[in-house]
Amino acid sequence: MASLVVKMGSSIVADPMGEVREDVLARICDAVAARHAAGDEVVLVTSGAIARGMRLMGLPARPAVMEELQAASAVGQGKLYRTYDELLAARDVPSAQVLLTFFDMSARTHYLNARHTLRKLLDWGVVPVINENDTTTTDEISFGDNDFLAAQVAILLGSDRLVLLTSTDGLYSADPTLDPTARPVAEISSIAQLEELDIGFSSSPLGSGGMRSKVVAAEMATAAGIPVTITTGLDPETVGQALEGAIVGTLFHPQDGRVSSFKLWLKYAKPTHGSLAVDEGAERALRERGTSLLPVGIVDVRGEFEAGDAVEIRPVAGGGRPIGKGIVNYSAAELRRIKGMKSKAVLETIPRAAEEAVHRDYFVLD
Repeated sequence: MASLVVKMGSSIVADPMGEVREDVLARICDAVAARHAAGDEVVLVTSGAIARGMRLMGLPARPAVMEELQAASAVGQGKLYRTYDELLAARDVPSAQVLLTFFDMSARTHYLNARHTLRKLLDWGVVPVINENDTTTTDEISFGDNDFLAAQVAILLGSDRLVLLTSTDGLYSADPTLDPTARPVAEISSIAQLEELDIGFSSSPLGSGGMRSKVVAAEMATAAGIPVTITTGLDPETVGQALEGAIVGTLFHPQDGRVSSFKLWLKYAKPTHGSLAVDEGAERALRERGTSLLPVGIVDVRGEFEAGDAVEIRPVAGGGRPIGKGIVNYSAAELRRIKGMKSKAVLETIPRAAEEAVHRDYFVLD
């Protein structure tokens, strides 16, 4: 028995006019039903609620304002799930709608609740159909057309394979719509190979992703030991082959070593709201010893943020790559008061304060 996560992008779910591609989804559901009948556990992650809502409301282009994106999702989500439910039911496959946010993936209690719910649905033989809860999300709504969410779901469940279905037939050395010499890439054995490729940011008019977000999702999942296939969802034979584990499109092999799902989420998906410049001693401690960041090592606080936000941590000299990224225990205003202070002075300044500005469990190296 294999555990499979299959993600459909907006370009698969809806045509350029926002109409649901029911014939395409029907063929995907055929492949899903075949794996379900063979005893595999299948989870679907779908985009397209906003695209569907846009069509139903007659919107000419994807909204740029957050409340309009959320409202379009609210209009489209129920109708989109009904399509999946009817297609799967016609193939004797029960389904359930599950709406998640990245907060559900990062907060430990929510993470465990999501895993327990999905695990019980799979134990019951139900195919969960997951979408991001765009109606209540804020900045998370722009995170890659649900590519990151699909990777996090695969990591959460410890899946055997993640399949990202898109309108192209895999990864190319460059954008094939712009570069006629672009060549297909069949396999990625090392993330270092990606440095040789020109991976653009283009996405469909209806979606928020693009090939880069899929590659980053693949990097996340393979860091957790999960192979990832990026391939077309428009070819029914290819979809079935991908679910069976054949090399179609582009196969990303698992990376050596494992990284926790929380730190993968923090590194790739959590937006930053400022930065901290640290002295050389703190930089060495973070890079070489994996310690927490204390206020005494902070030289400068840049930007405005609140406790619980993510910030970049950079060397005091500036320039080059950041040291890493972490979730702060203090607001920017508080850190400006206590930067450079030893722990005793911090506690005298802010009673009942946390000793760490950023705890090592909530920090990831760049």
